[in-house]
Amino acid sequence: MKNAIWMIASVIMLITACSSGTDAGQQKVTETKKTNVIIPEMTKVELKTSLGDIVVGLYKETPKHHDNFVKLVKEGYYNGVLFHRVINDFMIQTGDGNSKTAKPGQMLGTGDPGYTVEAEFVYPKFFHKRGALAAARTADQVNPERRSSGSQFYIVTGKVYNEQQIMQMEHQMNQMNLQSIFQAKAAANQKEIMRLRMARDTAGTEALRQRLIAETEAEAAKNPVKLTEEQRAAYTTVGGTPHLDNQYTVFGEVLEGMDVVAKIEGVATDRNDRPTEDIKIISATVIE
Repeated sequence: MKNAIWMIASVIMLITACSSGTDAGQQKVTETKKTNVIIPEMTKVELKTSLGDIVVGLYKETPKHHDNFVKLVKEGYYNGVLFHRVINDFMIQTGDGNSKTAKPGQMLGTGDPGYTVEAEFVYPKFFHKRGALAAARTADQVNPERRSSGSQFYIVTGKVYNEQQIMQMEHQMNQMNLQSIFQAKAAANQKEIMRLRMARDTAGTEALRQRLIAETEAEAAKNPVKLTEEQRAAYTTVGGTPHLDNQYTVFGEVLEGMDVVAKIEGVATDRNDRPTEDIKIISATVIE
């Protein structure tokens, strides 16, 4: 752990100005017609697609995402949007309003209603098991609060992991957590880092780095990443994408139509992961 922190610290301390880049996080889904766990009291939405029907359930425990999704469905926002990003063993993504009029080969993924939704992580209760419905978002560098896209969402397909892979995944997730904590602390101390660098105060810079490393390790030790038994059972049987857990808001799951999701997942795509033949949501309707 110490070595990992030192590597992260060394890189960040060399950065003298804020860096940015945009990444949209998205994932995918597979076969079976119903997921193993059905959460009661969900709002059901039917997505009629050009390859078949999918019924999703929206969790009441994520009210901002629930209400926003229902609002967009009732407004007809999703009628005609394309599945613009499809990655095998990962996810299928849709919800870009610009895709309704997209030309063949046009790059998509930036369209939205003009707002974002506050993150609602109900973790570890809701996680990225196969069939999970989650909100896409831009990368941490430009979106440290991890706010969700106002309209884009993905359905997880993922893959099945063995026990050894799960252990390795936990280790990687802990490293990611260390990096996230340290980056936040470095950003909060950016002015001091800049002052020390301008003054060529190497001793002061090193002292600050040591302090941030110690604070990072102490904070990470309070809440180490450890998958629950339910997560382990899901990821070693039906599969999913565990590395996305607690990073993106999971606000629902597929109740029917995983066979349709599998069809979409298996289509040919271009170099931007857009299906070479358009697959669209013909209509979205609240059915319960």
